[in-house]
Amino acid sequence: MWWVLLLLLALLVLFSTLDVWYFLRAAVVVLRAWFQTPVWDVTAEQTLTGRVTTHDIDMCHMNNARYLRECDFARFSLYIRNGVFKALRALGASMVVGATTIRYRRALCIGEGYELRSRIVTWDDKAFFLEQRFVSTKDGLVCAVMYCKQSIIRSSPGKIMEHLCKRKVECPEFPEDLQHWVNFISASSQALRTESGLHEKNQ
Repeated sequence: MWWVLLLLLALLVLFSTLDVWYFLRAAVVVLRAWFQTPVWDVTAEQTLTGRVTTHDIDMCHMNNARYLRECDFARFSLYIRNGVFKALRALGASMVVGATTIRYRRALCIGEGYELRSRIVTWDDKAFFLEQRFVSTKDGLVCAVMYCKQSIIRSSPGKIMEHLCKRKVECPEFPEDLQHWVNFISASSQALRTESGLHEKNQ
């Protein structure tokens, strides 16, 4: 009987100190993507389906933070299937989220199904830029749109694309709305550097 108490205590410690459901969900997404057919077009749109459950809601619609969480899982799947994670390992590189912005257009209500469509839009010498859309399966409306800057460490997007495609790949042009966001990031970064005195130290 004592081992049951120990197991319950261990579970209590785990669930009180870690977001266990996040790690379990991430493991499921990664395993599923691992066994799915690879997507050889690195910039191709990939789709995950979901449904708003009681774990996702506040006031009967999806909590705004849940959109970002779902986008995390969709990027895991995207990078496994298009080979970006494998290229990162081969090049000894890693990636981090450098910035995100999301626009909410209409609430996803409890029980409503949706498609989360993710794609790499373009890149520069330091980061990939992705678009992720939440599309309701009820009426096809784009309920939310997120842009993500995925910064590459110890390598570059160009080298990753060259590794995957076995040739040098020209990056697509930046769409106008994405370029405005990139300009905002640069301006914000410059303002914060100036505010902290880093700009003067580097001159």
